[in-house]
Order: sequence, then C-alpha cells, then structure tokens
Amino acid sequence: MNVKEFPAGTVVVQSEQPINALHVIAKGTVRATYPGGEFYLYKGDVIGACELFFDSHFITYQTEEASSIGSYPYSVTQLSGILHTNAEMSARIVTSMFRQVQEILDQYELARFDCDNFYHYLMDSYEGYRNFCSKHSISARALPGMETLSELVLEEDIPGWLGGYYTQQRKLVPAAAVKGQDPDFLQGLLLKASEDVYQVISVCRVLYDYKSEITNLLMSENRLDFFDLYASLLYRIGSHADDSTSLIAAISTMMIQLESQPSIDKEMYKQRVTEYRERLNTLDQAPEDQPAEGIAKADDIPDIRDSINTILSYAKVDEETANAFRSAVSQYSKLTDKNNSDDASRRLRLNITKMFYEIYEKAFIRSLHDFEIPKVLLMFFNFGYVDENLAGMDNAAYLYSIVNKLPTDPERKVYSVYEWLRAIYDGKKTPSRNEFDTDYQAHVHELKVTGKISASEEATMLKDKEKQVLFELTNMFQSVNKITFGRISCFCPIFSEHNILKELDKSLVSADKVAETFDQLRSVDFSAYYREVIYTNPNLGIGKEYVSVEILPDIILMPNIGVRGVMWQEIEGRKRTTPSRMMISIFQMEDLTNILVRLTGDYRWEMCKRVQGARWNDISEASLTSEYFDYIQFYKKNHELSPDAKDKIKLNMQKAKNSFKEMFIRDYVSWVLFEGSGSPRLNKIARAILFTYCPFSKEIRDKLKMNPLYKETMERYDIKLGQKLHHYNNLFQKIKNMGADIPPEIKAQREYLGS
Repeated sequence: MNVKEFPAGTVVVQSEQPINALHVIAKGTVRATYPGGEFYLYKGDVIGACELFFDSHFITYQTEEASSIGSYPYSVTQLSGILHTNAEMSARIVTSMFRQVQEILDQYELARFDCDNFYHYLMDSYEGYRNFCSKHSISARALPGMETLSELVLEEDIPGWLGGYYTQQRKLVPAAAVKGQDPDFLQGLLLKASEDVYQVISVCRVLYDYKSEITNLLMSENRLDFFDLYASLLYRIGSHADDSTSLIAAISTMMIQLESQPSIDKEMYKQRVTEYRERLNTLDQAPEDQPAEGIAKADDIPDIRDSINTILSYAKVDEETANAFRSAVSQYSKLTDKNNSDDASRRLRLNITKMFYEIYEKAFIRSLHDFEIPKVLLMFFNFGYVDENLAGMDNAAYLYSIVNKLPTDPERKVYSVYEWLRAIYDGKKTPSRNEFDTDYQAHVHELKVTGKISASEEATMLKDKEKQVLFELTNMFQSVNKITFGRISCFCPIFSEHNILKELDKSLVSADKVAETFDQLRSVDFSAYYREVIYTNPNLGIGKEYVSVEILPDIILMPNIGVRGVMWQEIEGRKRTTPSRMMISIFQMEDLTNILVRLTGDYRWEMCKRVQGARWNDISEASLTSEYFDYIQFYKKNHELSPDAKDKIKLNMQKAKNSFKEMFIRDYVSWVLFEGSGSPRLNKIARAILFTYCPFSKEIRDKLKMNPLYKETMERYDIKLGQKLHHYNNLFQKIKNMGADIPPEIKAQREYLGS
C-alpha cells in the first residue's frame, strides 16, 4: 500500500473522477460530499467502498484535517480477487461500507423531512403575510413562484424497508465475522450496496434541488422574496404598530432559516440583513419618504385625480361599458387579496381584462389623430394605468413624471408599446404574427379565401394602417401582455400597487439597460445575433461568399409590472435579415440579464429551426438543434456520459417538462452566465455542442485555453476557424493583386472571424 500525506482541505477524489484505486484512511478525517448531503470518514474507512461497481465516483472526498491515506490500484474486475485472497482488506471494505450506507440513509431521511417541513413553513409564511396585510387594509403583493409552488412528489423514492435491511445485515455480518464469509456473498452484498447508495444519492440530489429552488422564495438576488415582503410591510406600518413585534419575530425566524441553507449566497444574505437592521434602527427617526428628485408630489398633480373618468371620456366608450368598468375597478380595488384564485375574483379579473382592451383600442385609435395626448392617457397606454388609488398616489405621481420622457429609443430598437403601435401605423413596422404563427398578410388572404371578404376588400385591408394596428392590438398585444406579466392565473392588465415588488425607478427598463445587457451577453457569446447572408461581386470574381451580419432584436416594452420575457418571432415575414421581436415588461421585477439571456437562447433555437426547416432535428445535417436533439434523445445510451450526468439530464428534463427547447435554453443560460466566467456547469457533450455553435469570444477562449475541460472542443474550433481565416486571407490577397479595394463586407467578415 502506497501511503501519502494530504494537508487539510485537499480533494482526494473528485466526483465523476474515474475509479482506479481504493483509498484507506490511515490517519485523519475525510469529508464526503454530494448534492444534498455529507458525512465523515475516519481511520480505517475505505474511500469508494460504496462506489465499487461504477466506472467513476459520484461522491467527492476532501480531507478535513491533515491525513495519511493509503492507495491500492483497483478496477471492478479486481474486486472478486480481493475478496477471495485478501481477508483483511475485505473486512475493511465491508465494515466501512456498512457505516457509510447508514450515514447516507440518515442524510436522506433528514433531507426528506427538511423538504416537507420547509414547504409547509413557506406556505404558512405566505398565509401569515396575507393576514398581516388584510388586518392593515394593505393589498398583499404577489410573489412569483408561489402560485406554482407544490409539495415535493418523488417519482422514484427510497423503499421504507431499506434502512432495516442494512441494520439487520450489519448484525448478521459484524466486523469480526467478515473474514469468515463467503467471498461471493460479500461481492453480492457490496454490489447491492453500491446500487442502493447510488439510488439514495440520486434522490438526495432531487431533494437538494427542490430545497434550493424553494429557498429562493425566502431570499434571492432579485429581491422577489419573503424577506422583502415582510420587511417592506414592517417599514410601511412602522416599528410601533400593533403587529410590528410579530413581524420582527417572523423576520428573525426567516434569518434563522436562511443561515442553515447551504444554497444561499452568504454575502448576499449578510448584505440584506445589514440593510434591514440599519433600516429598522432608523425607522422611527427617518422623515417620511420624499419623492425622488424631479418628481412632484401626488397632491401637486391635479391631472391624475379621477384618472379613470379621464380615460373613459377620452375613449368615448358607451355609458353602459363605462359604468360597468368603473364598478369592476372599484370592486377590484377593494379586494384585499387581488391574486385570489376563487371563482368570483377570477371572473372579476377576466371581466376587467375584456373591457380594458376594448377601451384601450378606442382610446388608441383616437390618439392617432390627436396632436396633444393627455399625460394620463399616455400613462394608460404605456403602463396600463387606470386609477390613482389602485396604483398608489405616489406611484401615479412617478408615472406622471416620466411618461413624456421614457428612456426608450426606437433608433436603438427599444420601444415603448405605444411607440411600437405608432411605428406599425406609420408603416415603419409590420404587425406581428398571431399565436397561430400567421402574419397580417396571411390573415387577410385567409379571410378572402374563406369568402369573408372580396378581392377588392383584401387589397384595401392590406393598405389599411388602422386595421393593421387593430390586428396587433387584438393578437400579439393581448397574448404577450399576459405572458410577460408572468402570473397568468392572476393576470389583470391594470397597473396596481400590489404587483410592485421592488422600486419602480430601479425596475424601469431603459434602452441603456438593454444595450448594456446585450453588450455583456455578446462579450461571451459574440455570434449570438449574427446571421449568414450570401455576398456576390462578379467584378472581383466573387461568385458566392457567406458573410455574417449582426441583426439585433426589436425590444417592445409591454405595459405591465412583470417577471417574464417572450421571444415572439425570430424574423419579420420571410426575410432572414430582419430583426427578431422580443417583449418584456416595462417594469421588470426579475433580473434583466437573466431575462435577456433566456430570450437569446430561445432565439438561437428558433432561428436554427428556421434556417434548417424540416430537417431541424435530422442529425445527418449537423446543426445546433439537430445535435442537441440527438444528444437529449439518446443520452441514456451515451457511453461518454457518467451515471451522475445522466441522472442530472433526467432531472432537468422533468423540470423542463420534457421540452427539448426549454432544456437547451437552461443549458444556454448556464453557458453564458457560468461557463463563460470559468465556472463549469455542463457535462462534456452539452459543452461541446454549445462551444461549436455558440463559441466564446476570443478573450474568453484565450483565458480557457489551459482548462482541460475545453481543450478538445477548443482545438477542433481553432482548426475550423483557422481554415476560414486562411480562406479570407487568400481572398484579401487576391483582391489586392487585382489592385481593387477590399469590399467592406469582406473586411467585416474577416474581423468577425477574428473576434
């Protein structure tokens, strides 16, 4: 046995590392970790005793203190020989196996209980928050994720008898009696243990992922969490209110819960708690919140008083509709829980939604011919604003202050929804496709084919700008407004204070924020929005060259306070050189970077499908979608993937609801946000596909050159890139020899390849 000394904190064996040796601890302590659990090994324990029948480890082992560890060369084929010839080693392996199995089963039981307990804690906390709000006549804020939160259900759980089985086996085969056992029996026992441990750890991983996911509801980087709900409520009612002590106690309980969660970012937690304590200390001494600089007080703005009647009067709706809308909005305002899922609340929201869009259309059509649109109407168009009390007077004042100077910029492809609709009316943009993927031209033609309009009416409709706008309002606008809001079951298009989960000025999306985010994304995935087009120049002897041009998407800001984005269409019409269309909420409660990276992943998938057509999943024609589809479809048979990697794919497919595209988008997000910063998240196969079709920028590639995880794929990429650059260098020289100027398209392509 070859004994080595390992300092404290040394990784002896890394998860997914091939099993080529057995390691016996001669002195010291080793910490064994896996997603969802950990245990400790001591003198005499065998590292890998529960993994003997696998090609690679699924547990990571790290020294807790300075340790001496002996190593034996090992492979699965050698186990039988060890058990038949080395009684002492056999006894060490079996004894250590029993102890480790018990530790892992105990960890599973603890994790199972913890998940159930934590779920009920979150449900009770949400109910408690709503009760606090109801008592103080405050509209309860909706928390994204709560409507989909469900108790953990395991597809493959651990049988209840397994713990008793190993307890009894340990009694039947005590340490002192191992040497006298039949080697074949011991081999079967170890095989059974390896399989059981692998299953238990796989379930522990599911438990860990579930716990991590729901823990984000307690505290997250985007501040859409329980901690903010409770803290904001405390700030609002004051520290001397009747319920303040109960609120402070509830927040303190949260802090205790958070401190014990390994998935929580410790620095984020420390920062949030420090902010809370500072705010709490100064809560009574601080003057009332003042409006931000340049923002008038609500009392100073007479225009926003009686906003709903201003809007109804401008839209010139009939009296019956006006009265019905006033009544419905009034009922909605009085609801303490505006997200209630009962039938009455649901019908009320649906009724408001129907009337809202009817009023919106009438008001918008009138605004097209109005040189001076009232600011309240612009608030209605761009924010869904209807009522000052429902919005909150200070929020209404803020909307009033910004509505004439929105930080959008159509020149940079960032539109408010009103700017977008005007662009369609002015003929600068065409209407978007509807949810059946039919554009306006095809829609009108279908009306003619079905006999609903004549040929002359078809020609008139195709030129009618007002009908084009109405097509956009009826189709894309209504569908996307609900989707970007994110909580479809409780959607209502009216701007309401209870949907505000963080400060409006910080959540307002601007052209600058969008540009900055896209710049960050393209610094990782530089080719994200480049498309290949054909360039010809017969005068220079260039018959057909593929050059890449960058076409950034149109971003339309929907009039809601939302948490999602939508990649609505990848091109306009049939031209591949037209921009895609992406929609996000004008007040974005989620992290904008995450939203736009997800949308870019969606765009990459759909654009590839568009280019490949019917052969998008045909592996004989290599493409991003075909290779990724093949990888997911046949991952179980892929010998390059470890059992651990296969289990992760299975779990992630369940989370993605068996959607290949959603699975890709999740991997793409990991690619851009983690792998691009040198933090591996993907398996070997997924990494190779992403590197091939979504390569990193040259700066990042240079940083990762020495990383063995990227070595093989980077070498292949460099060879192909070198071939392309060689071709263009030759083309450059050829044109120079002709005494001609280099076309800008050819220059741009060589620069692109160099990036």
